[in-house]
Amino acid sequence: MSQTLYEKYGGFKTISRVVMSFYEIALESDEIGHFFEDIDMPRLIDHQTKFVSSLVGGPAAFSDDRIEAVHRHLGISHDHFDVMAELFGEALEMHGMSERDIKTALGAIEGKRSIIVSRDVA
Repeated sequence: MSQTLYEKYGGFKTISRVVMSFYEIALESDEIGHFFEDIDMPRLIDHQTKFVSSLVGGPAAFSDDRIEAVHRHLGISHDHFDVMAELFGEALEMHGMSERDIKTALGAIEGKRSIIVSRDVA
Protein backbone atom coordinates (compact mmCIF):
# COMPACT_ATOMS: atom_id res chain seq x y z
CA MET A 1 0.00 0.00 0.00
CA SER A 2 1.48 3.34 -1.00
CA GLN A 3 1.92 6.16 1.44
CA THR A 4 0.10 9.46 0.90
CA LEU A 5 2.04 12.72 0.82
CA TYR A 6 0.20 13.60 4.03
CA GLU A 7 1.68 10.53 5.75
CA LYS A 8 5.08 10.77 4.06
CA TYR A 9 5.73 14.31 5.30
CA GLY A 10 4.47 14.02 8.86
CA GLY A 11 0.75 14.66 8.72
CA PHE A 12 -1.20 17.58 10.11
CA LYS A 13 1.70 19.11 12.05
CA THR A 14 3.87 19.44 8.95
CA ILE A 15 1.04 20.64 6.74
CA SER A 16 0.22 23.27 9.35
CA ARG A 17 3.83 24.50 9.26
CA VAL A 18 3.76 24.61 5.46
CA VAL A 19 0.53 26.63 5.52
CA MET A 20 1.96 29.06 8.08
CA SER A 21 5.07 29.52 5.93
CA PHE A 22 2.89 30.08 2.88
CA TYR A 23 0.96 32.85 4.62
CA GLU A 24 4.16 34.49 5.86
CA ILE A 25 5.23 34.73 2.22
CA ALA A 26 1.77 35.55 0.83
CA LEU A 27 1.15 38.40 3.27
CA GLU A 28 4.23 40.13 1.84
CA SER A 29 3.15 39.60 -1.75
CA ASP A 30 2.12 42.68 -3.71
CA GLU A 31 -0.03 40.45 -5.93
CA ILE A 32 -2.08 38.54 -3.35
CA GLY A 33 -1.34 40.01 0.09
CA HIS A 34 -4.42 42.24 -0.03
CA PHE A 35 -6.68 39.18 0.04
CA PHE A 36 -5.67 38.59 3.65
CA GLU A 37 -6.28 42.06 5.07
CA ASP A 38 -8.80 42.06 7.93
CA ILE A 39 -8.87 38.24 7.98
CA ASP A 40 -8.86 36.07 11.10
CA MET A 41 -5.52 34.47 10.21
CA PRO A 42 -5.50 31.72 12.89
CA ARG A 43 -8.92 30.59 11.66
CA LEU A 44 -7.82 30.79 8.02
CA ILE A 45 -4.64 28.83 8.74
CA ASP A 46 -6.68 26.14 10.49
CA HIS A 47 -9.11 25.84 7.56
CA GLN A 48 -6.33 25.96 4.97
CA THR A 49 -4.36 23.28 6.83
CA LYS A 50 -7.40 20.99 6.75
CA PHE A 51 -7.99 21.79 3.08
CA VAL A 52 -4.40 21.14 2.02
CA SER A 53 -4.32 18.01 4.19
CA SER A 54 -7.31 16.66 2.30
CA LEU A 55 -5.64 17.40 -1.05
CA VAL A 56 -2.51 15.40 -0.15
CA GLY A 57 -4.27 12.38 1.30
CA GLY A 58 -5.15 13.49 4.81
CA PRO A 59 -8.42 12.97 6.64
CA ALA A 60 -10.11 16.36 6.28
CA ALA A 61 -12.42 16.99 3.36
CA PHE A 62 -14.20 19.99 1.94
CA SER A 63 -16.92 19.91 -0.69
CA ASP A 64 -16.30 21.77 -3.92
CA ASP A 65 -19.51 23.72 -3.29
CA ARG A 66 -18.16 24.97 0.04
CA ILE A 67 -14.76 25.87 -1.43
CA GLU A 68 -16.43 27.79 -4.25
CA ALA A 69 -18.78 29.59 -1.85
CA VAL A 70 -15.98 30.93 0.36
CA HIS A 71 -13.95 32.17 -2.62
CA ARG A 72 -16.74 33.43 -4.90
CA HIS A 73 -16.82 37.01 -3.59
CA LEU A 74 -13.04 37.51 -3.56
CA GLY A 75 -12.48 38.24 -7.25
CA ILE A 76 -9.54 35.83 -7.58
CA SER A 77 -8.11 35.83 -11.10
CA HIS A 78 -6.03 33.18 -12.85
CA ASP A 79 -2.98 35.40 -12.28
CA HIS A 80 -3.73 35.51 -8.54
CA PHE A 81 -4.12 31.74 -8.49
CA ASP A 82 -0.79 31.32 -10.32
CA VAL A 83 0.99 33.49 -7.74
CA MET A 84 -0.63 31.55 -4.90
CA ALA A 85 0.49 28.24 -6.41
CA GLU A 86 4.04 29.50 -6.91
CA LEU A 87 4.28 30.74 -3.33
CA PHE A 88 2.74 27.53 -2.01
CA GLY A 89 5.35 25.58 -3.95
CA GLU A 90 8.05 27.65 -2.24
CA ALA A 91 6.54 26.85 1.16
CA LEU A 92 6.45 23.12 0.35
CA GLU A 93 10.10 23.26 -0.74
CA MET A 94 11.05 25.10 2.47
CA HIS A 95 9.71 22.14 4.43
CA GLY A 96 11.69 19.51 2.55
CA MET A 97 9.17 18.22 0.03
CA SER A 98 10.81 16.73 -3.05
CA GLU A 99 10.32 18.36 -6.44
CA ARG A 100 8.23 15.39 -7.62
CA ASP A 101 5.99 15.55 -4.56
CA ILE A 102 5.63 19.34 -4.89
CA LYS A 103 4.38 18.81 -8.46
CA THR A 104 1.88 16.25 -7.18
CA ALA A 105 0.65 18.55 -4.40
CA LEU A 106 0.40 21.53 -6.75
CA GLY A 107 -1.45 19.33 -9.23
CA ALA A 108 -4.07 18.63 -6.57
CA ILE A 109 -4.37 22.36 -5.88
CA GLU A 110 -4.57 23.05 -9.62
CA GLY A 111 -7.54 20.71 -9.72
CA LYS A 112 -9.45 23.26 -7.60
CA ARG A 113 -8.65 26.26 -9.86
CA SER A 114 -12.05 26.27 -11.57
CA ILE A 115 -13.90 26.63 -8.25
CA ILE A 116 -11.51 29.17 -6.71
CA VAL A 117 -11.00 31.57 -9.62
CA SER A 118 -13.93 33.94 -10.00
CA ARG A 119 -15.85 33.49 -13.22
CA ASP A 120 -16.32 37.26 -13.42
CA VAL A 121 -12.55 37.87 -13.31
CA ALA A 122 -11.21 34.80 -15.09
